[in-house]
Amino acid sequence: MVVVSLDRWVGKVAIVTGASGGIGAAIAQQLVEEGLQVVGLARRSERVEELAKKLHGKKGKLHAVKADISKEEDILNAFKWTSDNLGPVHVLVNNAGVAENTNLTTQGDTKKWKNVFDTNIMGLCIATREAVNIMKAKNIDGHIIHINSTLGHSVPPFPGLHVYGASKYAVTALTDTLRHELRHLGLKIKITSVSPGRVATELLQGKGRDPKAFERLKRLPRLQPENVANAVLYVLSTPPDVQIHELTIQAMGEEV
Repeated sequence: MVVVSLDRWVGKVAIVTGASGGIGAAIAQQLVEEGLQVVGLARRSERVEELAKKLHGKKGKLHAVKADISKEEDILNAFKWTSDNLGPVHVLVNNAGVAENTNLTTQGDTKKWKNVFDTNIMGLCIATREAVNIMKAKNIDGHIIHINSTLGHSVPPFPGLHVYGASKYAVTALTDTLRHELRHLGLKIKITSVSPGRVATELLQGKGRDPKAFERLKRLPRLQPENVANAVLYVLSTPPDVQIHELTIQAMGEEV
């Protein structure tokens, strides 16, 4: 009989980046409901505060911290606030990410490239480093989860997403690299990449987007943010001696 449980994490501290909406908000909410002390990092921290009010009275608690994951100082301050006010981090969910509508050639925009790489790669690396250092110092067998993408494993035929896909390919490589480093250091910190397919989030909305393309996208099979959050909870529920390396999750009917 296989038993999965999140009991080992009850009362422990989790940091979720990009927690103001979509997948990040769904993950933060479910972790709070499972009894964790969750720190939700976001530029729009007021949205995390609104979610925290809705979750008042739940088993755990959500704490909003304003942070831009593309800025190292913000990340360092967020981890310091967490350690000073709640204690050492046990779970880190690197969810924050941006997708800019830019290609690699004629319409390549350097500022957009940098924003994608600074957020999706550098921010993830800095947050991971800080979490590992705390876990190592406090002898915590924690868990780090990267919210990756199927685009981190297969290049799509859509030029506007190629820089985003490249950033997610980096996340795939960084997951493997970190696993080797943790094993070399003799640390029992888990590292998992969760790669969703198409998800109904705000990621592809906003300024510079093609509204007609977005309307077409809405008619295609898509996951809901809660589906990805469920996958994260499953990964966290595995026994201490089990590590999920890569978990791919797609909507039924989505093309591979």
